[in-house]
Amino acid sequence: MGFSQNISRLQPSATIAVSTLAKKLTAEGRDIINLSAGEPDFDTPAWISDGAVSGIRDGRTRYTPTPGMPALRQAVAGFMAHESGREVAPDGVVVSNGAKQSLFNAAFTLFGPGDEVLIGSPYWTSYPQIVTLARAEPVFVSGAESREFLLTPEDLDRAATQRTRGLILSSPSNPTGAVYSGAELEAVARWARDRGVWLVTDEIYRHIYYGDEPSAAGLLSLPADALGDFVLIDGVSKSWAMTGWRIGYAYTSAEVAKKMSALQSHMTSNAAAPSQMAALTAYSDPERALASAAEMTAAFRRRRDLVTRLFREALPDLPFVEPRGAFYLFFRVDSLFDDSCADSSAWCTRMLEDTGVAMVPGVAFGDDRFVRLSFATSDELLEQAIHRLAEAVAGAGAAGA
Repeated sequence: MGFSQNISRLQPSATIAVSTLAKKLTAEGRDIINLSAGEPDFDTPAWISDGAVSGIRDGRTRYTPTPGMPALRQAVAGFMAHESGREVAPDGVVVSNGAKQSLFNAAFTLFGPGDEVLIGSPYWTSYPQIVTLARAEPVFVSGAESREFLLTPEDLDRAATQRTRGLILSSPSNPTGAVYSGAELEAVARWARDRGVWLVTDEIYRHIYYGDEPSAAGLLSLPADALGDFVLIDGVSKSWAMTGWRIGYAYTSAEVAKKMSALQSHMTSNAAAPSQMAALTAYSDPERALASAAEMTAAFRRRRDLVTRLFREALPDLPFVEPRGAFYLFFRVDSLFDDSCADSSAWCTRMLEDTGVAMVPGVAFGDDRFVRLSFATSDELLEQAIHRLAEAVAGAGAAGA
């Protein structure tokens, strides 16, 4: 059986694969602690869900314009304006079926054969797959581990060529939890502007931030003259525990937004109308929405502090990137590799089999030395999981002594 060249290099999502396996083992009766999932464990705030219910009862269940309900596009623009203090045009907003489709729309609209797209590494697993599906070439570029892998203009200069057309990065980062400061992000933005490179930023975790400000720095918090051509990606999934609602959006120039909308019209048409009503409820009340996000972030901060403390106490030989946002711990395990367990995939498989703790191997994110652990679960389960890992690591060390 032959398949199209369009998918010849396509790989399935490793994060979804691990989560699926963990759920399967749980269904079989295994005692599994699933720390692979990239979603909050909270319920969607009731007042946001009520907006969808009211919309359904009011008959808001039909097709909407492809780029989203006009009221929702206006509300998203108003929300961004509320946060950034700058004018945001609704005609630059395209609402999609999750931020992943927004990224897909951007890549298909902007990149193609012969183009190279720089991707900050470690990276979310779908970035290179999306670029490859657009028939462009992903080029991975990593900052120094001592700088939490954050990119500098010098890093980008070393990777760029005459074919470089775009740069994709996320802040706060999935998988590392690293966050660009305003100055660091501005330096990258000016680099992209000066070289005529499209800057695509994934800001889906921006409100899950452990700094002093309500949210991490984003493109719209930068000086206007720092920005060249850009596409900002965001959505409701992480900040308001709405992963299953599938609402993301892109913000860019009106011209590019029209092209992305035209593309989406032939793929999925519009995002689900009830989901758009829920998002409209959230974005129409910025103060309440930000308060809900802050409430969840406070719990994530407590868990972040718990996990990092337990790692320092129980697993002191496994260094990690200090999570400054999102809800992941990216820790290094290559010191534990041996002939029977020679990479991050094998190590994660061994831990799942021996301890029942499910995590995602770092190879899925472009760095085989590391493993990603999600702390979007209860304190009790996190303590149990790290206790199990510490016992397994200590047992392996004793066996090898």
